[in-house]
Amino acid sequence: MEPILLFVTSWWWIAPAAAGAAGATYAGLTTRTRRARRLELDAARHEERQAYRDLVAAKARVRTAQADALTAKSRGAFSPGALDAKRELQSARLTEKTASLQLRATRSRVKAGYTQYRAASSTDPLPIERLVAVHDAVNARWLTYETDIDKALAFPKMTDPRQPATVVFLLAQRDALAKRPVLRERATPQQFAEYRAAVRALEVALIDAERQAGVHGALPPNPGAATAAATVSAAATAIAELADRLPALISRVQSARHAAPPPDRAP
Repeated sequence: MEPILLFVTSWWWIAPAAAGAAGATYAGLTTRTRRARRLELDAARHEERQAYRDLVAAKARVRTAQADALTAKSRGAFSPGALDAKRELQSARLTEKTASLQLRATRSRVKAGYTQYRAASSTDPLPIERLVAVHDAVNARWLTYETDIDKALAFPKMTDPRQPATVVFLLAQRDALAKRPVLRERATPQQFAEYRAAVRALEVALIDAERQAGVHGALPPNPGAATAAATVSAAATAIAELADRLPALISRVQSARHAAPPPDRAP
């Protein structure tokens, strides 16, 4: 009996310490999960605060422009700085109006984010996971223009780095990849907002590149192909014809390039 009492009196603090550590770990995990689920709402609030600061700065610019305009007007309607002051005042008022509309939009996003956060369940994917899925879907959609032979032949501009729209998409792709959080569970609201803006810009760039390349939804079906075998046969025939015509096309382009004078030299 004495050894048991000695053990209890010596190690009685282990149980409270273990319970406290378990409680702290559970509280930390719960807090981290809750923070991750309201990340989109926190990002909307971050954008609202930034929009409010932009509006305050725009109002201050308007007041400064009004003072400069009155000063220039006092010197005469045709003074050297009167026209510039008037233009600055108009630009400041336009900036203030834009900032006011942006603030209203961010407040609407905060309300929508709060409603979505309240309606979300524990089984729903996290906001950062949904955003990463959208990013991956855009990249996979663009990758089909390199891996799908039908799309590669039908829309060569999508993979041509000399096309301006393709260059814009590639730059947006690099920006979105750079702003993609490495540790998703530790992403801050500012990082989420910047990453979401980059993903949206990437989507717009892809749509514009597809529009410039002549993509209108899916590839148009072959009206003469009634079966899958016929479709494959028609594609093989088109590839064979392209392979036969390719040397002639290359020689024609090279001859035209050598025959045409350079743009900076008179013929």
